Amino acid sequence: MTRTVALDDLVRRIKPGAKVAVAPDYAGPPMATIRELIRQGTGDLHVVCVPSAGMVVDVLLGTGQVRTLETAAITLGEAGGAPRFQAALKQGSIRIMDATCPAIHAGLLAAQKGVPFVPLRGIIGTDVLANRPDWKVIQNPFADAEDPIVLIPAILPDIAIFHAPVADRFGNVQIGRRRELASMAYAAKSTLVTVERITDENLLHSELSAAAVLPSLYVDAVAVVPEGAKPYGMWSGEYDVDPAEVAQYARVARTEDGFRDYLARFLGATVPA
Repeated sequence: MTRTVALDDLVRRIKPGAKVAVAPDYAGPPMATIRELIRQGTGDLHVVCVPSAGMVVDVLLGTGQVRTLETAAITLGEAGGAPRFQAALKQGSIRIMDATCPAIHAGLLAAQKGVPFVPLRGIIGTDVLANRPDWKVIQNPFADAEDPIVLIPAILPDIAIFHAPVADRFGNVQIGRRRELASMAYAAKSTLVTVERITDENLLHSELSAAAVLPSLYVDAVAVVPEGAKPYGMWSGEYDVDPAEVAQYARVARTEDGFRDYLARFLGATVPA
């Protein structure tokens, strides 16, 4: 049965060296979980963005706790480039596994189906493929003429993390139309969720609402953290993204000192030395 735990207990389940799938900025970014990861100093992480990320991963990169980053993009959107990501690239301090959005989703699909790979078209001849030796090009075995196709290996996260508006007391979590959250949970060995609140209502009780719910079968622990996605918004309407806050981060985090000041002032994080 899904357990409701404190945030620090939830994050302690993420061990150093874990492969962690992270929700995108528009679908419940787990800012509170990332903040606690920084506090606990959990490092050597392999982060998989599903399929991209912004500030939620950039702040983690800035603390040096990411060893490998697998993503289609890291960007702050209208606020510009992600400064700590750019700094890590220049320093060569992280291993980059460049991907595309369809490739990330294909890898997760393979994992949830328990197969070693999923075939994918559309990236043959690209620089992305040229820099991913783990992606294999084969001849379509069902075609008589030449027909190359790419095999994307399964992405099997140890942990999936995201923020959602509500969970019920049984551990079912409302995810709305954000199907990437379900893909993460289906593929991962364990799923840890922060939510705005807990309801006594069984979210699976109604046929009208059940389709928008991730069953507790796929959820290992839930922590209640109001406003746990800020400064990003909650897609269910509880609060909107704070573009001024994201823009300020984009400005001050261009330098190491500015980044550390931001963490101390705005995230309340204890920054590892």
